Amino acid sequence: MTEGYPDQWEADVVLSDGGTAHLRPIRSEDGDLLRVFYARLSPESIYYRFFSPRPYLTDREVEHFTGVDYDRRVALIATIAGEMVAVVRYDMLNDRPETAEVAFLVEDAHQGRGLGPVLLEHIAAAARERGVRRFVASVLPDNRRMTRVFREAGYQAEQRFEEGVIELVLDLEPTETSVEVMAAREHRAESRSIQRLLFPESVAVVGASRAEHSVGQTVLRNLLGGDFSGPVYPVHPTATAVAGVRAYASVLDIPDDVDLAVVAVRADAVREVVEQCAGKGVRGLVVVSSGFGETGPEGRADQDELVRLARAYGMRVVGPNCLGIANTDPDVRLNATLAPTLPGRGPVGFFSQSGALGIAILQRTAERGLGLSTFVSAGNRADVSGNDLMQYWEEDPATKAVLLYLESLGNPRKFARLARRLGRRKPIVAVKSGRSTQGVPIGHAARALTLPDHAVSALFQQAGLIRVEDLSELFDVAQLLAYQPLPSGDRIAVIDNSNSLGLLAQDAAVALGLEVRPRVDLGPRADADDYEAALAGVLEDDAVDAVVALFTPPTIGGYDVRVPEKILRLAAGAGKPIVATYLGTEGMPADLRITGPDGMAAEGSVPSYAAPEDAVRALAYVIRYAQWRWTPAGHLPELPGIDRRRARALVEGWLDSGGPVHAAPEQAAELLACYGIEIAPDAGGGVPVRIVTMEDPSFGAVVSFGLADETAALLDDRAYRLAPLTDVEAAELIRAIRTAPLLLGHRGAEPVDVAALEELLLRVSRLGYDVPEVARLELDPVMADASGVAVRDVALRLERPLGPRTELAPRRLR
Repeated sequence: MTEGYPDQWEADVVLSDGGTAHLRPIRSEDGDLLRVFYARLSPESIYYRFFSPRPYLTDREVEHFTGVDYDRRVALIATIAGEMVAVVRYDMLNDRPETAEVAFLVEDAHQGRGLGPVLLEHIAAAARERGVRRFVASVLPDNRRMTRVFREAGYQAEQRFEEGVIELVLDLEPTETSVEVMAAREHRAESRSIQRLLFPESVAVVGASRAEHSVGQTVLRNLLGGDFSGPVYPVHPTATAVAGVRAYASVLDIPDDVDLAVVAVRADAVREVVEQCAGKGVRGLVVVSSGFGETGPEGRADQDELVRLARAYGMRVVGPNCLGIANTDPDVRLNATLAPTLPGRGPVGFFSQSGALGIAILQRTAERGLGLSTFVSAGNRADVSGNDLMQYWEEDPATKAVLLYLESLGNPRKFARLARRLGRRKPIVAVKSGRSTQGVPIGHAARALTLPDHAVSALFQQAGLIRVEDLSELFDVAQLLAYQPLPSGDRIAVIDNSNSLGLLAQDAAVALGLEVRPRVDLGPRADADDYEAALAGVLEDDAVDAVVALFTPPTIGGYDVRVPEKILRLAAGAGKPIVATYLGTEGMPADLRITGPDGMAAEGSVPSYAAPEDAVRALAYVIRYAQWRWTPAGHLPELPGIDRRRARALVEGWLDSGGPVHAAPEQAAELLACYGIEIAPDAGGGVPVRIVTMEDPSFGAVVSFGLADETAALLDDRAYRLAPLTDVEAAELIRAIRTAPLLLGHRGAEPVDVAALEELLLRVSRLGYDVPEVARLELDPVMADASGVAVRDVALRLERPLGPRTELAPRRLR
């Protein structure tokens, strides 16, 4: 390895077409790689780079281009299948301080795949790390593709035209636009990479054994039984046919193209299979084989090598140790799973980390009559994760709601960011196991969460995610979201033919904070006409946002079988959600189902619940989500008196020694002053509150708020949000604690200056976000009264973070 080689700059990235590439700094021994790369370039690409014909590189040029110092002269290359396909470099300019000249070169066959933009992101991050503040690029006017890369990056840019050449000057300080551009490109690339997995035109099953009930044969039979739209190729070292289908000795022997490979061989044979798939040009792998990270350190090393090798050849990996993937699209009909039961077509996308639990999940989904659009079981989640699937489902027109079963979070801050964006368009319902331990299952490529579980729930809530307690609640909420409209408020009407059931529903609603309109008890002799009249009346009532319809057979005599028909007819055009407890059935019963062309439930179908409490609880979850969705997201307000550059300079100076720093009071005061916050140790009385911002290793900057007294500490009455806070989130944070009434005028007391408290939260959150070296900043107490707020005392600890935040760092796979 070249001396001083910055291995932290290495990264696997997803390209715009969904393929992958490996980025790394160039090394002195890359001369031959560079020569071969250069020989594949067209004369036009060479001319655009060097402004003159240059048929080959001399030895001196090769030595110059590969001999970098990783400081003033830096070059990054992109490789696919071990071959160099692109290079970007910068060279510091002697006559311009903090400025470097940057240039790209992308192989013709790989142009248009997004290599230019992703290389710019990474070289810009490396440059900022080395103190470079500006890039200068000289581009020929005809080289529109490269000009577009610079102009669309989102950085502050200047342009001038001299002697037939365009000179672009880019300020490398991240801007709101550059962050948005980077996120949008990441979204498109990761979405496309999942689409390639879920819409294959052909599938190979490697390890398709002739043994009945074996893993390989099970996947093969499920693919065939599901009537997959394309060819399926069993791969077996000796058999000529498996399950009546011609088999091949290896993937390389298959005469036609293979898009997706399902790998079901022993763990120690997977590497060879991956290499064969790479040689065949396979686009994605589903590794159902076990024996990897879940077995311990040696298996984890094999798992990491599996992912590294696959990505190096442009492939994404689902698994290992997973159940598989499925797509119910009628043009695909993909069941590449081990599950014997696959639900029919529907509007729900489902992601599960657990392979073992996945079979039960799919079975329960089918039993409820709930249809799926797509299903992915990620197993050890070594590569493809729930974040990738959320990127895909955001744009998928077939998916109306998203379900997640999570055992760990690989990139929690990115997860929260994606959930917040997706949740504004489509609801996300999640079960997160491990509440009591916050641990990580063996084999998962993730770290344990350090925040308490109720804080994690608060951050999920901030992102609009519906976190439920268990799988039963997951399905209860899903069947409502899938087929009924969102409510516009929390006022519900209860219609029943049993006083007992009606009271249970009413009590549950009140306990969950819902407003119950006068209950309509039709009595045990109610028939279909009674239900029709009552339901029509509450649906027309502008003071009703949702309806709970309860129907149980009378204890004596029969019942009117037309009741579900009346409920279904009125629900179809109501525009308000209706849930039912119909004869104790659970799911989407045939009597309450609008049947689609495939026999599955369609939009407008009414979900039924075994008990009234279940129906009301599901409705309460959805009402809270709808309220979050209808509430404006807020904005990051302009805060006068902020000097971010000075704050960063102060912190860098204090951390020169390298280790953590417990700041002296005067240092803390100086840093806070950069954000317009003063310390007043002699401030008077008021309600004492405590504000903390901390750099969490999983979520990044997190702000917490609560009263500064023993009762609040005993009850752990603290609210949490991710920084930076919007104006709406700052207001919510104050009101999220149970003791908030003490600040808002409890029992006639004078309320505190809430606006001043909100502004202080905004400033503290901005400091925590701007300066990730602030490991923990504690303002305790802050005295709040009607005249304003005053910070009496502060404690500050500084420490180098593990790395840049995901939204500011260049795109990379874990």
